[in-house]
Order: sequence, then C-alpha cells, then structure tokens
Amino acid sequence: MANLKEIRNRIVSVGSTMQITSAMKMVSAAKLKKAQDAITQMRPYSVKLQEILSNVSATLDISENAYSAQREVNNVLIVAVTSNRGLCGGFNNNIIKRVNVMLNGEFKNANPKVLCLGKKVKDAFKRSEFYYTNESLAKAEDIFYDLTFDHNAQIAEELMSRFVNKEFDKVVVVYNQFVNAATQNVMTEQLLPIVPTEQEAGKSSGDYIFEPSKEEIVEDLIPKSLKIQLFKGLLDSQASEHGARMTAMHKATDNASDLQKDLKLQYNKARQAAITNEILEIVGGAEALNN
Repeated sequence: MANLKEIRNRIVSVGSTMQITSAMKMVSAAKLKKAQDAITQMRPYSVKLQEILSNVSATLDISENAYSAQREVNNVLIVAVTSNRGLCGGFNNNIIKRVNVMLNGEFKNANPKVLCLGKKVKDAFKRSEFYYTNESLAKAEDIFYDLTFDHNAQIAEELMSRFVNKEFDKVVVVYNQFVNAATQNVMTEQLLPIVPTEQEAGKSSGDYIFEPSKEEIVEDLIPKSLKIQLFKGLLDSQASEHGARMTAMHKATDNASDLQKDLKLQYNKARQAAITNEILEIVGGAEALNN
C-alpha cells in the first residue's frame, strides 16, 4: 500500500485535473451554442439553394457545365477536415481512419492526395506521400483559426480551378456531421464533379419566371452551391468538435471525481491502519514496562 504522502499528492493532482477538465467542458459548452446556431442557420439555406438549383436545371443538360464533367478517375483529392486541438475523444481519429481506408481502398489506384483542413490531420499526413499542398492552398490548413465564408470561398475556388484544369478528376470531402453534443457522424461527400439529383433527370417541380435565362442562373448558382456545400461541412465539423470535446471533458471530469473518491477511501484506510499500528506499538511498549 502506498504511503500517506503519495496518496495525498495523488488526490491533489486528480483534483487539479478535475478543475481543468470541468473548465474545458464549460468553455466547449459555450462555444458549442454559437457553432450549433451557425450550422442550424446554414442548413436550411444550403437545402433551399440545392432545391432551386435542381428546379432550374431540371430542364437543362448541366453535364455540359465544367464542374459536372465526368472523367476517368486518375487523380483524386480528399479534403479531410479535423480540428486544430485534441482532447475531443475520437473526433479526429475517426476522420483519419476513414481517410486511410479510402487511400488503401476505393482510391488506391487513383493517385490519391489529401488536402488537410485542421492541424490534427496535417500532423497525421504531412510526412506521407499522400500529403498535398501548394502556395495558393497553404493557408487552407489553418482555416479554423479564421473560419469565415470568404476564407472558405477562396479554398472552394482553388478546388474548382484545379478540377477544371484536370489536375484532379474527383474531389471528396470527409468531415464530422453534427447531430448533437454526444453524436457526430463521419460523412464522405463528393464535391466535384457535381452529382445530379434525381429531380434533375425529370421536370421542374415549380412554375418559375426566369430572369435572366436558365443557363445564366445555373452558371451562377453552381459555383455558389459548391462554396456553400464546403462551408456547411466546415461548420458541421466545428460544431461537432465542440460537442465532442464537451462530452469528452464531461466524462473525464466524472472519471476524475470517481478516482478521487477511491483515493480518499484508500487514504482513510491507510491512515486508519497507521493509527492502529501506533496504538498497538504504544500498548506493546506499556506492557513491556509493566513486565
């Protein structure tokens, strides 16, 4: 059994850790509210924009659009989205595992590259042959230090440009979709080329007056839709990060509390045993003097 001083030091150490995890939980809870509001407000806009695009393009052949070109897949770019910090359970590892499965599975023979959005995924792939970066996308890795739509739009435009220039034949985004504070789903979405919706193969579901022409509207909506799609993924990931960290810190605080209780019980038992030994020694000494 450890001596009293060691147990006392462990109790103090666990108590300090519990204070830190409790504070981190409260900070993440405050950030989660803001991030959750952002993605909740973004989703209806994204859905409506996609609905408008589907209606407008229902009677058009959007396959002629540069961002809808279907080519033989010889080069793939995987846009992996994680956080800049850890202490959020399996949030980052789930993305890294999914990307590794894709690299060694469906895209194994498609010369895959990984664009890292977030420090944790960059740390995982920066020394691998799959790591992708260049001067124009150098700041993309630090997007979560300044997550704005303008910064997101710059990245989306670079991805669209590289697809049109045939540097990549397919671009997919891997991110955590926010469900609630305790649940995040790893999502894989194809950004480029654009995948036609079921409605686009039929007729327009609404009666619209178009100004200017349908073709011009589609040409304007498609780039905007792609930027919104990427931004939605980033907002989802940000909300998921805070939710995962809040849940992880809540569990860590509970575990620290349980450990502290066990240590206090262990300390009291050790203290009681020490007192009993001292009493026995005193009684034994007194008996020896009487004899």
